[in-house]
Amino acid sequence: MVVLDGKETSAKIRAELAEQVKALKADGGKVPHLAAILVGEDGASRTYVNAKVRDCEEVGFGSTLIKLPAETTQEGLLKAINKLNNDEDVDGYIVQLPLPKHIDETAVLMAVDPKKDVDGFHPQNVGRMTLGLPTYIPATPMGIVELLRRYEVPTEGKDCVVIGRSHIVGSPMSILLSQHNYPGNCTVTLCHSRTKNLEEICRKADIIVAALGRPGFVTADMVKEGACVIDVGITRVDDASKKSGFRLLGDVDFHAVASKCSFITPVPGGVGPMTRAALMMNTMKVTELGQA
Repeated sequence: MVVLDGKETSAKIRAELAEQVKALKADGGKVPHLAAILVGEDGASRTYVNAKVRDCEEVGFGSTLIKLPAETTQEGLLKAINKLNNDEDVDGYIVQLPLPKHIDETAVLMAVDPKKDVDGFHPQNVGRMTLGLPTYIPATPMGIVELLRRYEVPTEGKDCVVIGRSHIVGSPMSILLSQHNYPGNCTVTLCHSRTKNLEEICRKADIIVAALGRPGFVTADMVKEGACVIDVGITRVDDASKKSGFRLLGDVDFHAVASKCSFITPVPGGVGPMTRAALMMNTMKVTELGQA
């Protein structure tokens, strides 16, 4: 059993990006600049955005963090987005999700300039991803694909089950793994809350990608011997014994499942760090493609 170490792999990616930034500077090129908009004080979102800022500093990117109060109107947020769309110094930016309930998330994502949409959520970028054209791929699926590539996980001809159909993870993951590429060439089954006989479907899978946000959902009796299991879930659970006051749980019962796997990602330290690394890779891609 091989643990797919996202923490170690993401560190290697950041080191590679740092070297690319040095080369850009030496050639007089523009250093990538990533901005982020954070609305409200959601604890997980704040922690995640702060980590992205640190990643930018480590790699050598420019970074800007725009904090808006939770009561910010949709109009106010759209004004901030428009300002970033027209800021020539900002190469790419993200609007951290989730947003307060009074804001239409779709309207916000549609307002982002596709050329600066390093989250890969705009329909134009989703369409290009579906067609296999150069674009920004959503960070979590991109991070997973990169992790599979670097560990040389076999995917061609494999039966893959993706649990969860979100536009952020499940749906793009199913597309990427079915494409004529590596990692890819899988036969993919996309499962969700209406799927019947989910346990039986999972037991036939060579690769399981669990992305539904239910701690410990994937149990040992759902996984066949030798399967590769990718755990996307990350749920905060109160734990007074921890300094932070909480612990993180994935969608997979890691301790019960790991011994049956050929490859498995841990939580924390698996997909999460790779998501951040993929965002950095997308930001570098802005400069490479000359799209800023």
